[in-house]
Amino acid sequence: MEWVRPSVLKKLGILGMNGRNVDYIGRYNDRRLYPLVDNKLKTKELALRHGLRVPDLLGSIGSQMEVKKIHEHIPEGEGFVIKPAQGSGGKGILVILSHDGERFTKPSGEVIDLAELKRHVSNTLSGLYSLGGKDDVAVFERLIEFDNVFDGFSYEGVPDVRVIVYRGYPVMAMMRLSTAASDGKANLHQGAVGVGIDIVTGHAINAVQYDRPVTHHPDTAKDLHSLKVPHWEEILSIAAGAYDMTGLGYLGVDVVLDKKRGPMLLELNARPGLAIQIANGEGMLKRFQVIDEVADTPKSPEKRIAYSREKFGK
Repeated sequence: MEWVRPSVLKKLGILGMNGRNVDYIGRYNDRRLYPLVDNKLKTKELALRHGLRVPDLLGSIGSQMEVKKIHEHIPEGEGFVIKPAQGSGGKGILVILSHDGERFTKPSGEVIDLAELKRHVSNTLSGLYSLGGKDDVAVFERLIEFDNVFDGFSYEGVPDVRVIVYRGYPVMAMMRLSTAASDGKANLHQGAVGVGIDIVTGHAINAVQYDRPVTHHPDTAKDLHSLKVPHWEEILSIAAGAYDMTGLGYLGVDVVLDKKRGPMLLELNARPGLAIQIANGEGMLKRFQVIDEVADTPKSPEKRIAYSREKFGK
């Protein structure tokens, strides 16, 4: 591995971990607002109050005594997802494509039994996957039926769009595509592909897996540069509106596109990762500096979006 001096990264406009934590998260994200995004149930409730679509909630389990009633939260014959309410980085998310009530098939083709499913929920409740190891809640959601336009771009999992929003302005976006390695999850650290997306058009501009450039999906051989995200205007509107909804000035907004319901808010992140810069082949610092020149003057979400598209198009 070749090390790069911090001064070189700064010159390239790359935001590093320390800078993110001190200059942006520490400065623009009031800690009292974190519960709005750190708890997926609270995020879902907040989004619904603001009229945003979210994946259907099937139910939740909050105590070990309830684990034996797990079938009450599983749709008969349909896929579903179990998430820790306070999880991060994709940890603890279990995607089930199909089941017969006793045997549950994951995107990788692996089959687990009911006892293992209950064990996963029990581990979730004990805080194995949560921020800080705190006791947690297992959230059950209906599996999203992703838009046909993404056929071949994602392997046995739902792709999502991550938009970084700074002081209410969308500044950078990528699409995260699941792979066999990521087991149906759109998490880059677990092997998903990250595709940088042009803020103006919604077109792909670059792609990486494990921080290395790729041109085609590793499992489907689909040309990643042919990707174009539909409903782009609405996705940017959801992202910009998340700032007004939460008050957080440095925010990761994750959106999924359902075949029938269109764009839906999946979750929010007050500490979004930095790999989006690698996916875009560009750092975020210079874009933040552009926003700082105008952000003190209040503007509507529509005007903030228009400004970002004017300044950050490829």
